[in-house]
Amino acid sequence: MQSFRSDFLWGGAVAAHQFEGAWNEAGKGPSVADVMTVGSASRPREITTGIQAGKNYPNHQAIDFYHHYQTDIKLLAEMGFKCFRTSIAWSRIFPQGDEPVPNEAGLEFYDRLFAECLKYQIEPIVTLSHFEIPYHLVTKYGGWRNRKMIEFFVRFADVCFKRYRKQVKYWMTFNEINNQTGFHDEFCLFTNSGIKVKSNENAEKLMYQAAHYELVASAIAVNHGHQINPAFKIGCMLAMVPLYPLNSQPHNIMLAEKAMQKRYWFTDVHVNGYYPTFMEAFLQQHHYRTDITAADRYNLKHGTVDYIGFSYYMSKTVKYDENNPAYDYDDYSSDVQNPFLPASEWGWTVDPEGLRYGANWFNDRYHLPLFVVENGLGARDEISSDGKVHDDYRINYLREHLLQLKKAVVEDGIDVLGYTPWSAIDIVSAGTGQMEKRYGFIYVDKDDQGKGTLKRIPKDSFYWYQKVIASNGEQL
Repeated sequence: MQSFRSDFLWGGAVAAHQFEGAWNEAGKGPSVADVMTVGSASRPREITTGIQAGKNYPNHQAIDFYHHYQTDIKLLAEMGFKCFRTSIAWSRIFPQGDEPVPNEAGLEFYDRLFAECLKYQIEPIVTLSHFEIPYHLVTKYGGWRNRKMIEFFVRFADVCFKRYRKQVKYWMTFNEINNQTGFHDEFCLFTNSGIKVKSNENAEKLMYQAAHYELVASAIAVNHGHQINPAFKIGCMLAMVPLYPLNSQPHNIMLAEKAMQKRYWFTDVHVNGYYPTFMEAFLQQHHYRTDITAADRYNLKHGTVDYIGFSYYMSKTVKYDENNPAYDYDDYSSDVQNPFLPASEWGWTVDPEGLRYGANWFNDRYHLPLFVVENGLGARDEISSDGKVHDDYRINYLREHLLQLKKAVVEDGIDVLGYTPWSAIDIVSAGTGQMEKRYGFIYVDKDDQGKGTLKRIPKDSFYWYQKVIASNGEQL
């Protein structure tokens, strides 16, 4: 029996701000990514006020895909890609974000990019908002704390849906919308929602209000997209990080249950069109959502998604704290190291079986097709004396995860549309801004200081994945 469907979408994933470069060319405006400096595993990225001289902003050039897209897409075609997940840089289409008319030069770039993909029968998989909010919307409106953002996002989505209705079938609205549950981290709220928390503000309350506006914007966009082209498949996108109890103590099991609710209620709204009862109760008890209207509830109900896209990199483990009797999950105080699993240099737990667990968790609750749109290992790759990159560790990581995904399909009967590991090619890391934290099948000669020739070198994993795709996942 064949394990993966015959039309399974094999490919790879990237995000515009992490690989395109050309941050201010052809009318593009700055995004939230363009005011973030390089960091490391031990030093967070700095979010600056505007672009400041002398700072290292790695996303400005990234890997200069903007000027290399034809040769890069050709390399992806050599691997046998059936699809290519990327995003449309919002500030390339609306440089300020609030203009009534889009930037034609920005639209034309994606005309060319999608045409290049389709030339090789590569299906574009497009995310609308992937940590790329126009910076002007942050400075003028405060980001997604402001209801006006709904109007701006829907305008952007409508333009994209109409322009690319014949080139793009698969869409997602907001990338890893649930990452901002880690609201203690300035990075999460800023990248997801363009919010810089002021000293007198409650970050958690801001997050819930911003998330509500994003969910309403997503639902309206989905509704519009289906009207523009009924053949569109429009999904949500969540970061699946399973939260396991440390042991079978009932307190730990209940904390893990409440933690999963708190992290994945976004999916309930995307799929079902309404808030789950546990979240309605939580928000009411904490007075955390002050602005929700009858029109919002109508829009949520009439803009449900067609599939669930999700990333999977790691699992986490939680332990009950007697000082938290309400089981109010907090990723800073509740998370503990899993004693059974190793971790990467960046502290990410390596747990292949967690991918199968996460797929089952989504399938049990929502009964929609799933799409694994990110999965990968960040590592320090080196060019060997033979001029090649031998990344057996990445091959082993991806193989073990694909074996678990195959079990999810064959043994658990889950409908999985495709698999686009992170990343198709080396790009700037979103979390640290590094180039040296590499994920791609293709090595790009550039370091964390921005130095290098930008030469592309296929890694060993390139040729391994080529065989995986050619055999439809039978040769792992």
